[in-house]
Amino acid sequence: MKYEHTIKARFLDRPNRFIAHVELDGETETVHVKNTGRCRELLVPGNEVILDESGNPSRKTRFDLISVCKNGRWINMDSQAPNKAAEEWVQSGGLFKEECRVYREKTYGNSRFDLYVETARGRKAFIEVKGVTLEEENIARFPDAPTLRGVKHVKELIQCVKDGYEAYLLLVIQMKGIRLFQPNWKTHAEFGRAVREAADAGVKILAYDCMVGDDIMEIQDPVPIDLEEPVC
Repeated sequence: MKYEHTIKARFLDRPNRFIAHVELDGETETVHVKNTGRCRELLVPGNEVILDESGNPSRKTRFDLISVCKNGRWINMDSQAPNKAAEEWVQSGGLFKEECRVYREKTYGNSRFDLYVETARGRKAFIEVKGVTLEEENIARFPDAPTLRGVKHVKELIQCVKDGYEAYLLLVIQMKGIRLFQPNWKTHAEFGRAVREAADAGVKILAYDCMVGDDIMEIQDPVPIDLEEPVC
């Protein structure tokens, strides 16, 4: 996926989860943050950030904050980017080699999954996409805060498998240089256990890193996954 009008700035502070203050061309600018998560390890005063100009003159904020540089590594933190990148990746043959049709926001049972795919050979699959921005020592973890909704979606994927569909949990790691993905057991062990249960039930768990540039984020390479719960 590609952004149209990007510019670099420097992060100052975040008064609330929706806006931030940045230094742009020597002036303080209020910008919209495209991620309502905590992101405390990313939004550190002084960090370089990338802004995307909205182009909407009626908006209160002119720019969206989409990426941040953490210890020399660019991390996309736009919460809408993983779904868009995943859709492009599936359409380009990243998941299925045969021709396929991709549908967004497909409702099934009690959940609405991010993507639903039908291939030319009759395969039918539900895909739940999770964007991952938390990194510690080149290990990516999800979630960065408890997510009951995430647990619900993972368990609904199990039902999809029981009903004869293929089901995928696609973890889109919004950065490069990651050596491993693990559930964030300390923050939400229930999510990690749900993912293990799903894997045992036939849900395919996939983790991929992304190439992140000034104006682009694209799914790139698979990342090893460790679902073992640590022993305290």
